[in-house]
Amino acid sequence: MKKIAIVQSNYIPWKGYFDMISAVDEFVIYDDMQYTRRDWRNRNQIKTPQGLQWLTVPVKVKGKYHQTIFETEIEGFDWASAHWKSLQQNYRRSPHFEEIGAWLEPLYLRTYVRLSDLNRAFLEAICSYLGITTRISNSSDYILSDGKTERLADLCVQAGATEYISGPAARDYVVADVFSDRGIHLSWFDYSGYPEYPQLWGDFSHNVTILDLLFNCGKEAPNYMKFIRR
Repeated sequence: MKKIAIVQSNYIPWKGYFDMISAVDEFVIYDDMQYTRRDWRNRNQIKTPQGLQWLTVPVKVKGKYHQTIFETEIEGFDWASAHWKSLQQNYRRSPHFEEIGAWLEPLYLRTYVRLSDLNRAFLEAICSYLGITTRISNSSDYILSDGKTERLADLCVQAGATEYISGPAARDYVVADVFSDRGIHLSWFDYSGYPEYPQLWGDFSHNVTILDLLFNCGKEAPNYMKFIRR
């Protein structure tokens, strides 16, 4: 039995993203898809005394942005120091800021050309801290066919998967029969029921980067997640 998930890369994603990684045997970064603006690909939210704040990585957009996520390049370098400064200002009072910052700050000192490379670097560092050992691959490692569902199902076949775990938002377009015809079980990931954890700055919010959880809870972070077990 082999479980697989196929998801577009996000910038410092929320805890549910890492739960999905931990729940499967192989996690495929689906960056052959078209880049979408005002989405999670290049931005995420943190908590501040003034409410939720976006951290956005500026990217180069070609024409009407008919470009894949993998083709999308980062614009400039100043964003990195600005993001780290925002994290310092808003999380320096959190219990585990020094611990997380010790390995997080060096990531902001690197030079990245492509958004995908940036996202994967942060993804792998966070997985390492959480003890997630799932194999991470790229969709470009496989031969991609036409058709939204057909492409996903064929990728599963190539990866030797017996079960495909999809995010609930894909219910609007995924055709279940395409998977069953190939002998692959389709299941839906459940993001509901997360417990609250100690969090700075007002009312609790789940819709923030996982860095919020790490700064506040450190090595206890898996206790507030679903599929990470120590």
